[in-house]
Amino acid sequence: MSQSTARGPLVLGIETSCDETGVGLVRDGVLLADALASSVDEHARYGGVVPEIAARAHLEAMVPTIERALATAGARPADVDAVAVTAGPGLAGALLVGVAAAKAYALALGVPLYGVHHLAAHVAVDTLEHGPLPSPSIALLVSGGHSSLLLVEDLARAPVVSLGATVDDAAGEAYDKVARLLGMPFPGGPPIDRAAREGTATIPFPRGKAGDGTFDFSFSGLKTAVARWVEARRRAGEPVPVADVAASFQEAVVDVLTAKAVAAARAHGVETLVIGGGVAANSRLRALAAQRCEAAGITLRVPRPGLCTDNGAMVAALGALQVEAGTAPSPLDLPASSTLPLGV
Repeated sequence: MSQSTARGPLVLGIETSCDETGVGLVRDGVLLADALASSVDEHARYGGVVPEIAARAHLEAMVPTIERALATAGARPADVDAVAVTAGPGLAGALLVGVAAAKAYALALGVPLYGVHHLAAHVAVDTLEHGPLPSPSIALLVSGGHSSLLLVEDLARAPVVSLGATVDDAAGEAYDKVARLLGMPFPGGPPIDRAAREGTATIPFPRGKAGDGTFDFSFSGLKTAVARWVEARRRAGEPVPVADVAASFQEAVVDVLTAKAVAAARAHGVETLVIGGGVAANSRLRALAAQRCEAAGITLRVPRPGLCTDNGAMVAALGALQVEAGTAPSPLDLPASSTLPLGV
């Protein structure tokens, strides 16, 4: 058997749903390259992502990032067997850049195009580190734009089912807003995580929707409670214990996230929990999830932090699974959808 027939397809993945231009290359379940260009510094002064700035940054970074990924993998464009791209959800302008680029490469190279769902891709990236995902599994995805609980049967063949989601602010969004309140930089997740390690979670901030019997989340009330607590201290002329506020806020977030994730697994008789998304890099979320999963007899799978945030590897991983499963490719008039539903 020749080397070319012995190897599986080389899949190029493109991710542009927000402020990260990610390009990944995957073959036979192995990540060969994961190139990233971020525009986060351009958004920092605004305290959040500006869609027009993100789209322009994707335009400027797309070709260099693809070339860097190919060079890292020791591959040429002609070696690519399929192109996968995030078709949604995300920022409309940012998605359009990625989808247009993917169409151009697929057409120029004469290879199939696969439009994938952003959340399903966050689940798929775990297979690059821990192998095939047991069926069924529960996925907890937590980021600046999403806080979702999903039931996953087969990433390549069956629709991912939403069990619950945030009804207002996503967890990552709440982190950003609380960080700004405490004078910390954007994005807020890493500085709050660092500050929390020096503090004690002694402030009884509320746990939104903690006991409502659903798998939905709510973090808007928590964010408001933190703001009011801090403002009351400042009005009274008292110092704000930043580390304790960070620790107490973070504990409220991860307490609800992990409790509902374990409850979802128990309710559906599932023995595997996958955590993904940018907030999955949070040290306290990882620690509490590990503790509660062990107590419940649930296997916990969390990718390394670099694969939790938006990246091209996750798109290439899901695209590769679909190629190998014989899934029909997307048409070249594939639209970019900022509200793309799961299961499409």
